Amino acid sequence: MIDRFNRKIEYARISITVRCNLRCRYCMSENGIEKISPKDVLTYEEIIHVTKIFSQLGIKKIRLTGGEPLLRKNICELIAALKNINGIDQVTLTTNGILLSKYLENLISSGIDGINLSLDTLDAKIFSELTRRDLFSKVIESFQTLIDKNFLNIKINSVLIHGINDREILKLVELAKNNPIKIRFIELMPIGCAENFIGVPTSEIFKVIEENFGNMIPIDEKDQLHGPARYFKIENFIGQIGFIDALEHKFCSNCNRIRLTAEGFLKPCLNFGIGLDLRNLLRSNCDDQMILSAIQQTIYNKPREHLFNEINDLRDERKMYQVGG
Repeated sequence: MIDRFNRKIEYARISITVRCNLRCRYCMSENGIEKISPKDVLTYEEIIHVTKIFSQLGIKKIRLTGGEPLLRKNICELIAALKNINGIDQVTLTTNGILLSKYLENLISSGIDGINLSLDTLDAKIFSELTRRDLFSKVIESFQTLIDKNFLNIKINSVLIHGINDREILKLVELAKNNPIKIRFIELMPIGCAENFIGVPTSEIFKVIEENFGNMIPIDEKDQLHGPARYFKIENFIGQIGFIDALEHKFCSNCNRIRLTAEGFLKPCLNFGIGLDLRNLLRSNCDDQMILSAIQQTIYNKPREHLFNEINDLRDERKMYQVGG
């Protein structure tokens, strides 16, 4: 589907839970989530239903997020069902890796197309400080299992924060030297708890990498369904280095995605609170054509840009785990 600014929208991030087994300082308070009733979360049947409607509007890629999506039971059955929807070309998953090694075989059997593993440090002590949990070994085990299984589409998502893990750049980049993976440095977004921290600018990360590993050569991304990451190759590296920096290098003019929260709110832009209460529509007497038209109008009116750097009365007050990671 084409929105009013002539952007082709074909990628939906769908959160399936707000629950998480970590308490990352830039995402969630130490006390955890604001609890919601299970009945307020979209059922798998509702997610499948709305994805079928999405596909009619040209959505081709689905990414399942959370919270931690592997905490929700029978996720592999959901993935298999989404893969069977006509028009859906890719179904991928973002996870913190705590449960990944346990479920990887079933995820592969379900047809999962790609796995993004969130990993902000290779230091167990820093991991515990950042996540408030002593579970570093579980994540490393999951990473190694992915490599051992020769899983082809592995991305490592890293958020760098001044004073906490900003000295981890070279160690993280080293992972891509001998492994066929993509290390992506994601800019800290000023949402919820993250506003209490200072992220590391992409320009600073880029400089550190080139000073230590040599020139990074831009890669022309051939996958038309990819997200906003810019990828680079380093000589003698098997893997790639990527950057997602919505503030330093705003990519709103090329944004191709929408978000659906676990509670069924359709967000056309991460920063804005405007959108569509799809849960209410799905549970009312609306027929599919009415739901499709409402989604179509919401996507068409997707904001021109996120306006994170400006005072904005329409800003969403939800925290990152509430909007889908």
